Amino acid sequence: MAKTLTQEFTKGLWQEIPPFRLVLGLCPTLGVTTTVQNGVGMGLATTFVLVCANLLVSALRKVIPPKVRIACFIVVIATFVTLVEMLMQAFTYPLYGMLGIFIPLIVVNCIVLGRAEAFAYKNPILPSLADGLGIGLGFTMALGALGAVREVIGTGCFTVPFGPTLTILSADWYTPFSFMVQAPGAFIGLGLMLCLMNLVPSK
Repeated sequence: MAKTLTQEFTKGLWQEIPPFRLVLGLCPTLGVTTTVQNGVGMGLATTFVLVCANLLVSALRKVIPPKVRIACFIVVIATFVTLVEMLMQAFTYPLYGMLGIFIPLIVVNCIVLGRAEAFAYKNPILPSLADGLGIGLGFTMALGALGAVREVIGTGCFTVPFGPTLTILSADWYTPFSFMVQAPGAFIGLGLMLCLMNLVPSK
């Protein structure tokens, strides 16, 4: 049975949330979530690319030859990645500097290419828009949540996205587990989040 637009949108927020339910997009999930701001910034950049790529692939699905569809998808995705990279350089340069190589690597993010192939190429524009927006926001929330866990445990602070850094755990009584903002902490944090998600039914 075909899903409604609301169902297409909300599936990405819980039932098919990419890093925790589908275990996709792990490279940026592990690499940039040292702070909440980095996670949310990366998620929003990916959401922009995902929504725009879904819209264009859906609009052109009847004129893209099946044999070259993957190459076409990559060209479309690379176009929007270049655009979001230039916009971040112009308007959020400190965040762009923090995310570094992970911004151009959105081109090879399996979530973006996967949604173009599995959904946008087979569905009209509005469902593709809802799918891209839901999956993108779900990815943003996942990166923000993991970034919050790692940052609070690892530094005792919480960086409000595009805002100030707040001290949550006072240094008077709390010794930060600094490894949580390093590479091993990313795997431990992700493992804990996956464990918690598996304890809660997806439906």
